[in-house]
Amino acid sequence: MDRMNFLSFLLLCLTSVANGNKANKHKPWIETEYQGIVMENDNTVLLNPPLFALDKDAPLHYAGEICGFRVHNGPSGSGSVQFEAVVLDRSTGEGLVRSKEPLDCESQREHSFTIQAYDCGEGPDGVNSKKSHKATVHVRVNDVNEFSPVFVERRYEASVPEGRLFDRIVRVEALDADCSPQYSQICFYDIITPNVPFAIDNDGNIKNTEPLDSKRQRVHTFWVTAFDCGKNRAQADAQVVVTVKPSCKPGWIGWTKRVEYTPGSGSIPLFPSLHLETCEETVWNIQATVELQTGHIGKGCDRDSYSDRSVRRLCGAVRGEVDLLPPPSPAANWTSSLPTLPSSDSSLVFSFNGSNHVAVVPDSVVSALSGDHFTLQLWMRRGGANIQPATAQTRGNRKEEETIVCSTVKNDDSFSHYSLSVHGCRLSLFYWPDVSAARPVKFLWKLEQVCDSEWHHLSLSVQFPSVTLYVDGVTFDPALIHDNGAIPNPAPRQRMFIGACWEPEEKQKEILNNTIPEGKDSVKYVGGYHGLLSGVTVRPGSVEPHSVVECLYACREGLDFGDLETLGSGMKVHVNPSQSVLVLEGDDIESFNRAVQQVTYRNSLRFATPGVRPLKLTTSLRCFNEESCLSLKQLEGYLVVLQPDAPQISLSGVGPHLARPAPEFEGPRGVPLFPELRIVCSLSHAVNTAAQGMEGGALMSDAVAHTLDGCEVQPLGEELNPEREELLVDMDVVRERGLEIINTTAYIAITGAESISVYEDVLRSVRYRLAKGSARFERRFRLSCSEMNGRYTSNELTLEVNFLHSLDSLYHPSHLLASQQQFLHPSHHAGELSGHTLPNPHRNSVVPGAATVIIMVCVGFLVVMVILGIFRIRSIHRRGEGARVGAKEGSSQWDDSALTIIVNPMESYESRMGICADNEGEGEEDEEVAESPDDASDDQRIIIKKEGRDGNARRY
Repeated sequence: MDRMNFLSFLLLCLTSVANGNKANKHKPWIETEYQGIVMENDNTVLLNPPLFALDKDAPLHYAGEICGFRVHNGPSGSGSVQFEAVVLDRSTGEGLVRSKEPLDCESQREHSFTIQAYDCGEGPDGVNSKKSHKATVHVRVNDVNEFSPVFVERRYEASVPEGRLFDRIVRVEALDADCSPQYSQICFYDIITPNVPFAIDNDGNIKNTEPLDSKRQRVHTFWVTAFDCGKNRAQADAQVVVTVKPSCKPGWIGWTKRVEYTPGSGSIPLFPSLHLETCEETVWNIQATVELQTGHIGKGCDRDSYSDRSVRRLCGAVRGEVDLLPPPSPAANWTSSLPTLPSSDSSLVFSFNGSNHVAVVPDSVVSALSGDHFTLQLWMRRGGANIQPATAQTRGNRKEEETIVCSTVKNDDSFSHYSLSVHGCRLSLFYWPDVSAARPVKFLWKLEQVCDSEWHHLSLSVQFPSVTLYVDGVTFDPALIHDNGAIPNPAPRQRMFIGACWEPEEKQKEILNNTIPEGKDSVKYVGGYHGLLSGVTVRPGSVEPHSVVECLYACREGLDFGDLETLGSGMKVHVNPSQSVLVLEGDDIESFNRAVQQVTYRNSLRFATPGVRPLKLTTSLRCFNEESCLSLKQLEGYLVVLQPDAPQISLSGVGPHLARPAPEFEGPRGVPLFPELRIVCSLSHAVNTAAQGMEGGALMSDAVAHTLDGCEVQPLGEELNPEREELLVDMDVVRERGLEIINTTAYIAITGAESISVYEDVLRSVRYRLAKGSARFERRFRLSCSEMNGRYTSNELTLEVNFLHSLDSLYHPSHLLASQQQFLHPSHHAGELSGHTLPNPHRNSVVPGAATVIIMVCVGFLVVMVILGIFRIRSIHRRGEGARVGAKEGSSQWDDSALTIIVNPMESYESRMGICADNEGEGEEDEEVAESPDDASDDQRIIIKKEGRDGNARRY
């Protein structure tokens, strides 16, 4: 038993000895997290807490010692590359963390990695070494003030109005590249230029220390610098330029009061440099209204300067209208008592004073206006111009209707009645389709145009029961009133008044002389119209198309917008139908300024009406603070349309003489007066020849396509005798071209807007015809043409017609005449009809008509003097030769004997025109005086007496 106990004890001792020899029993221990700092110019990391590794095996050799530290990648994966850890003391476990290369705070300011300690193991070979847990190390790189501040801009500019103090004029800014707040922040700025009225704060805001004066100094220039918190100064200073503006006055800048327009130049901008100054006031809506005043130009604006009838034709209106207010003439005398006013568009304007100015249209005209389908058109200006103010009685009766047209017409077996009236600002059409059966209907419109005292175009198309009203080309719908109370039926009688309406039949009396005398009880009428009327027409049949109505009213001038594609977002443009008012609206000042500069004036007329057109610009602003919002005054200016280059209408290719045998004029077709007429229209304009190296200026003339509206052929002297002579025109050509003609004994007038070629064709067809035996010595005609209702006229072309008479038609041939003809030398015929057109002349067969009386007186002397003539043949021959030579030299010498006159009946009628018709009773001395050399030289001159233009009024 004892032996067994001993063996057990020995085994336990051996086991204890074996366990006692194992030395490295514990792992090293370190902190779980370290915070480190390292400077940019150093590589040693200062850790908190310090790096120490502990081992419980101490103080055993090897096992209780720390042999090293291992660095592992951190979250960024780069810590192990840039840092390392070394053991300073193996027994104490002290370690050091350092960077392998210099660190840059600006590239990476913080680093993270893990570290692990391991002991020396059981022996010098490090067998069975143990590792500690991994601890996290955070290293922050401390910044060094190595960078200086740098300004964002090298030059700062600002502009301020004078006389005010500002909290901030401009802000300068500098940046520092250092990574730390201490060195990267700009601590303060400084103005290094001395004696400037400006100050700067630490944020870089510059303000003025005193009010600035633009007159004393317009531009201030100074320099500023910046310092960071490490007191490093900026590498380069910044320049600041402050411009002092004069006192800001809100409003439009660049307004030009006078704008000139040259006719034919298309569209021009009215405000090319205009812009709005709000003086930094914030606005959210801008509205500008441009108004062009053209009410004094024609009928509200510049239109085609043709007659109303010509304009209707150019617009494609259906023919057949009846002019109710035609120009006074023998054929249309019912407007002769109405006063007229001048009009710049050459149209005839009639004035009505509401009392005694009334036109009574004849029954012959009214009879052509039957039917319940018709179109009534007129130009109206309520109140008118140059009209005496209404009397007190009239003003007291303002509630009465003013009748423009009052008419009763016959429709087959019945009568219809209608009247067009104005009442205040209302227009009414009273229509009675059948005065004996149907009840009347009243169509009523409330229109501002009726009472604004401006020209307006009214087109009323009646296709009962449908009625369409166009005012200035715009359609207006009526309100229908069927019950008009007790209205007396109009008498079944055909009649029409312009400017008033008659009283009911039981109260009406006969109207004398187509007028209503003022203040006479014998004449009664109601509803006198007070205003101006022009172009009042009625066309029975189908109604007028809308396109034609728009064309009749269309203005050729007005406001427009240059290019809608350039209109900015949020901008709106509105133009009224007459293009006299243009409204711009927007919310952005810059876009609004560009839009205003696109407003243009256009005039499509080649020969625009010259004169002044007033301009107005009204602006309305809306701000966020309505109390302090800006208020801009209205701007006024004017547009001047310059005088256009007048066209020169030239008539040529005729005369001045037309000589034909009398039988040709007596033919059934007569003789054409202007067979080779040429009409040319040209424009002369100044040319700057100085640019071409020439002195002075020059006029250039360019042929242009033109439209004439009237030509007139007028006999000079006595009017045509309808029993003996007449002027003929090819009516087929006239009708085909839609022209109108008036053919009287005093003139023949062709009217209508047409091209030059058409007028040439018509005038070339004008022929002059005589009755048998009505030929006289001469007849003179004058031709002239005009454009735009006589605004431009041509030259006056005078044609002298001469009738060539045969000797056989004067007396019977005899042996005396035959013998007399033998004495005539052929040289006498060489120039007998020089300057005249004589087709197929027969030698010795014609004599001038003026010599007929002289020849008959001389026949009796021929019997006595025939013998003397035989002996003087040779002398006559010599005188003939001398006369021909003298004619070439311009000083003819004629024989002073009476025989020369008697035996030379073929002498040219030009020389005979110098002899008075009453010479037949005078002696040889008178004949010698008439045939003196001075008179002979006058034979080659044609003197035409030009009739004064003012002596004869135009008829078209």
